[in-house]
Amino acid sequence: MNNFLFNAHSGLRYIILLFGVLTLAYSIYGIISGKAYDSKIRILASSFVGSIHLQLLLGFALILTGRFQPALIGHIFMMLLAAAVGQIPVSIMRRRPVEQKSYLPHGVGALLALVFIILGIRAIG
Repeated sequence: MNNFLFNAHSGLRYIILLFGVLTLAYSIYGIISGKAYDSKIRILASSFVGSIHLQLLLGFALILTGRFQPALIGHIFMMLLAAAVGQIPVSIMRRRPVEQKSYLPHGVGALLALVFIILGIRAIG
């Protein structure tokens, strides 16, 4: 079971990076083209954040199975920041009226989340 969790946690990173890059690219495209806010960015951003949350659950499961080491504290902290920064634009844009929705918060959130993810990966060593 422990190996399965570790392999799932390791493999999910590629899906997260794919959704993160797609969210960032589509938000840049939306900003540059002046395109009206559509459901595609909401779906991409929600998929990005949802996959980060799944990754967090797998990481916490790994901790509970005894794979915690003190060297992972920086990794855990950065990943929690990435999840929070990625979730904020999704939550804010969901509540805004249609005429106030924008691509920019999704782009900034995805970029910052990807930076925190990269820093979190580098924290492992």
